Amino acid sequence: MRAADSEVIRFLIAGGSAAAINWGARILLSLALPFEAALIVAYAVGMAAGFWLYRRFVFRGAGAGSVRGQLPLFLAVNMVGMGVVLAVSAGFVAALGVLLPGLSLPVAEALSHGVGIAVGAVANYFGHRLLTFSAQPQTL
Repeated sequence: MRAADSEVIRFLIAGGSAAAINWGARILLSLALPFEAALIVAYAVGMAAGFWLYRRFVFRGAGAGSVRGQLPLFLAVNMVGMGVVLAVSAGFVAALGVLLPGLSLPVAEALSHGVGIAVGAVANYFGHRLLTFSAQPQTL
C-alpha cells in the first residue's frame, strides 16, 4: 500500500470519527437550538476533535509543525468546510421537504446533515492536505 493510500484511509477513519462526533452533537443540540445554529455549534465540536485526530494520526509530518502555525490554517479551511456543510445540509432539508413531504423533520435534518458532512469532508481533506498539514509551511 502506498503512503498516500494509507493517509487517505487514516483520514477517512479520523474524519469519520470527527464526523460522528459532529453529527451526534448536532442531534443533541437540535433539542435546544434551531437546525442551522445546532449545525454550526456541532461543527465546532467536531472540528476540535478533528484537529487533534488529523494532527496525531493522519498527517504524520504534522507533529513537526507548530500548533500556532497550523491552527489558523486549520480554522480557515474549516470555515470554508462549515459553509459547504451548512449550504448542502440546508439545501438538502429543503429538497427533502419537497420530494418527500411525509418525511419527519428530524429525519430529514439527520439525513441532510450526513450528506453535508460527506461533501464537506472532501473539501476539508484537500484543504488540510495542501495547506494545514502540508510539508511546506503555509501562511494566510
